[in-house]
Amino acid sequence: MKNIKDKWYWKLRRWVKDDLSYLHLEFARGIKNLIKWFPIIWKDRNWDDYYIYKVLQFKLKNQAEYIGGRDWYTNAKRDAEKMMTCVRLIDKIVDEYYGMEYMDYYDYDFNFGNPSFEMDVTKDELNTYFAMYPLTYKKVIAEYEGKDRSSTAMLMGMDRQEKARKLLFKILEQNIECWWD
Repeated sequence: MKNIKDKWYWKLRRWVKDDLSYLHLEFARGIKNLIKWFPIIWKDRNWDDYYIYKVLQFKLKNQAEYIGGRDWYTNAKRDAEKMMTCVRLIDKIVDEYYGMEYMDYYDYDFNFGNPSFEMDVTKDELNTYFAMYPLTYKKVIAEYEGKDRSSTAMLMGMDRQEKARKLLFKILEQNIECWWD
């Protein structure tokens, strides 16, 4: 029984010596964090990956500003740049930028007067889109033979969207354990 009392005594003594004197600072930091995170948490929902990305984006942006602004170690600026790259990638992933990029080069209208509901193509500059990403184009053509031009462009967009997501998590996997001050 004496060992247990001694153990608690030393833990309490160490806590008082090491942590109690900083309690007011930690309390203030906690309040600031609650205020800063409130809008993100308020908008958070449990049914979509969008909200996971937004929480991650907010955390990465704050950490990049903190680490990059303090510049306390050799690679701090570079680490902050990598974090901001992740923030920008999250924006592109959430907005489905890569998945919908081909729509800048292709447009159509539905002809509801036609009983077969065929599309009237109003803009077709997909050759420019295909030329921008030749490797993705070759990959999609090889995988999905016989698709029409608009389907090929859509599949290219889906492939590029997946690459962006994989790149984001690859950057995180390779760097996240080094991102601390």
